Amino acid sequence: MENKKASSRKGFAPFRWLRRMFFGASKELTVADERYDSPGKLAVKRFFRKPLATGAVIILAGMFLFVFIGSAISPADLTETGSEMLHTNMAPTQSLMKLPDGMKDGVVDISSRGTFTIGVDTDGKVSMWGQYVNISGDPARDVMQIPEEVKNNKIVHVAAGSDHCVAISEDGQVYAWGEFDNGQYGHEGSMIAAARKQPDELMNGGTIDASQVRQLICGNQVTAILMEDGTIYAWGNDGLSATNLSSVIKHSKKEGKIVKLAFTNDGIYGIDEYGIFVCGKSTKYNLISMPDENGQNVTVDLFEYIGERKVTDIAASGNALALVLDDGEIIVSGMKEPQPELLEGENAVSVSGGTRHFVLTTDQGRVYAWGQNYRNQCKIPGALTEEGAVDKVYASGFQNYAFKDGKFVDSWGLKGYLMGTDDMGRDVFNRIMNGGKMTMTVGAVAVIVSTIIGIIIGCISGYFGGAVDMLLMRLTEIVGAIPFLPFALCLSAIFQGSDIHENTRIVIIMLILGVLSWTGLARLVRGQILAEREKEFVTAARSMGVKERRIAFRHILPNIVSVILVTVTLDFASCMLTESSLSYLGFGVQLPRPTWGNMLNGSRNALVIQSFWWRWVFPALFLSVVVICINIIGDTLRDVLDPKSEVEK
Repeated sequence: MENKKASSRKGFAPFRWLRRMFFGASKELTVADERYDSPGKLAVKRFFRKPLATGAVIILAGMFLFVFIGSAISPADLTETGSEMLHTNMAPTQSLMKLPDGMKDGVVDISSRGTFTIGVDTDGKVSMWGQYVNISGDPARDVMQIPEEVKNNKIVHVAAGSDHCVAISEDGQVYAWGEFDNGQYGHEGSMIAAARKQPDELMNGGTIDASQVRQLICGNQVTAILMEDGTIYAWGNDGLSATNLSSVIKHSKKEGKIVKLAFTNDGIYGIDEYGIFVCGKSTKYNLISMPDENGQNVTVDLFEYIGERKVTDIAASGNALALVLDDGEIIVSGMKEPQPELLEGENAVSVSGGTRHFVLTTDQGRVYAWGQNYRNQCKIPGALTEEGAVDKVYASGFQNYAFKDGKFVDSWGLKGYLMGTDDMGRDVFNRIMNGGKMTMTVGAVAVIVSTIIGIIIGCISGYFGGAVDMLLMRLTEIVGAIPFLPFALCLSAIFQGSDIHENTRIVIIMLILGVLSWTGLARLVRGQILAEREKEFVTAARSMGVKERRIAFRHILPNIVSVILVTVTLDFASCMLTESSLSYLGFGVQLPRPTWGNMLNGSRNALVIQSFWWRWVFPALFLSVVVICINIIGDTLRDVLDPKSEVEK
């Protein structure tokens, strides 16, 4: 009768199960269950009752996922394409493609060659977006600071060079700002004798007829204004960036007036009123690669291939030219990436050039892009590949802006860098992600090596004692007496001077870290084994004839695994710091392969610390967070696995 009453108080079994499923067990049941939990299960529960340790586990797990999964999705580009010298030392930004709202209803021109973009809308208002690294710190050289007279006048033409901008107002005034040391504008400040001076008629209040300006373009420290009558006003560093400028100007005066110009990194090219490609004295782009009847690429003369056809449009990237012919064919010279294949019956109409790519619009209103796509310059939104999607595309440095009937449609390309760039123009975020994988891998392998050695030597020494203990402990003291960091530096320097593959060097670094860091664990294991071997279960095992090796490694060792686990966790953080220290000192993993240590090594000068904070703050922050989380986990494990610690209520 008593059992029936107790059963009724508890309730019908299925209902008890449902109640526990949705509302959890009662407090009494929970306490009763905990009484029968294994020590391991209780340790886990105690661990996750500590908010700090739980947070550390979550953060550390997130870091592991970030560096290992992220690096698999976006591996580090260790070739030259991973660098972009036009984007060196850029601060974190996502504004490189942010077209101002005021320009979305009508644009006259958009121009860019690097990290900043300039544009002018149909109301004559000039806008700039992006970023410019003003190393000099002189506000007068900051190209992002638009002069007040430009802001207060109606502007009809703008252009951006690599480090300067030029604008022409409605009343014919020519304004320029930014860097000027290489003749970008004005007569003063030129450091090179070869610089072509800005024409006097465009300076000191001189004006030109703005209505007769056909084109304003800027290149790398050079500027050109093309008039309707074919006159070319040009100035700047033509000795480096436009070596064929004089011959192109001569062609416009004597053979046929130029109707469009384009700057590459080292020359100026155009087309004249007769549809002839004008290259001046330059022959750099006179050969093109075309497939023959067998599909094999052969080199042919550009002018012979064009024949009697006329060139209707021209555009330039940094090191390539694109020409549109009157029959709708597109010709590209100087670019190894394949040009697009148009649909049957579709013809090219206009082409625009960015720094590393081209964008083509066709008579059916479609867009094609080709060239380097390392920063998504050629990743066209799907909607723009449909017929009638656009009628005008401005390809700036690394961004593209599509318009239809004068209205902004869409943009694509490089938005910016989440954590900035380094001195080689490499994405710091990508390198932190891939560098973390290398740092954590080196630390993990080194810990595995040191743990295996430490457990074997400590277990054998502690269990057998006597001469074996004496020999192994003296060996441990010898290895422990070696000054770790100087010895590791010496070994790394020897391997650095030898002809060893980079992957082999990394493996050797892991082994060095492991072989030199096992002594502490070995002593700890030995002490624990000395205490455990005197207990009754060891005597019982011996009396049953169990082999000594089995007793040491299968009976005693599992009883001290909690101590080993805590030590290994803390050693992992130490090995990560040691690898970072070696890389920081230049003796670890070598560039261009990233680690958090060598990223910090590349930031150890006053200029970087003061001006380019993101290059050292983010690697140091990630390394610090990971090491602190590992130490918190290790300390908490030591507390919850310690049988002498106070039992939680």
